[in-house]
Amino acid sequence: MTELANIEALMMRRGSRGRSFETYCSDSAVAATGWPHDVLEQWLFDHWDNAGFKGDYGTINPRDVVWRLEIVTAEELSEMPTGDADAGCIEEFAKDPDHWSGNRGPDVSRCWETDGTWLRPPVLIDRRLLNPPGSGLQVVEGRTRVGVLRGRLLHGKFVAPEHQAWVGRPSGVPALY
Repeated sequence: MTELANIEALMMRRGSRGRSFETYCSDSAVAATGWPHDVLEQWLFDHWDNAGFKGDYGTINPRDVVWRLEIVTAEELSEMPTGDADAGCIEEFAKDPDHWSGNRGPDVSRCWETDGTWLRPPVLIDRRLLNPPGSGLQVVEGRTRVGVLRGRLLHGKFVAPEHQAWVGRPSGVPALY
């Protein structure tokens, strides 16, 4: 088994656009992380060639991150930043939340209207894992979803008070519920 010391190396295991997600997950180094498939797909598989993601997160050691589905409040999410490479994009999505939720299909729009939340939990990371370390959480993937949430709040539309999200925290740090 190959040991991987950083996220960039794990992203590069994707190899090419032609490799299937199942093949990626069965790679011994990827499987050894123990990361949830939803996190692997949304972050590492889908963004394997995203230079901004590599710049923002590439130095994180995958062994230092433990993933859990956690409950995060709408208030926390409404103020949460994303990485430097995507600074400002959440605010752009927030300007027209109906467009961005509708752009994702009728099931997504319906979920926002009826449940006030998303269908698929976004990926957040504890900023203590970053270089330099910070405090609080940061949106890795799900910038559109968080932008829709923020925009719906700004436009006075229904938003659930709590939302599920994949949260990566440093090993040994308990989840906050």
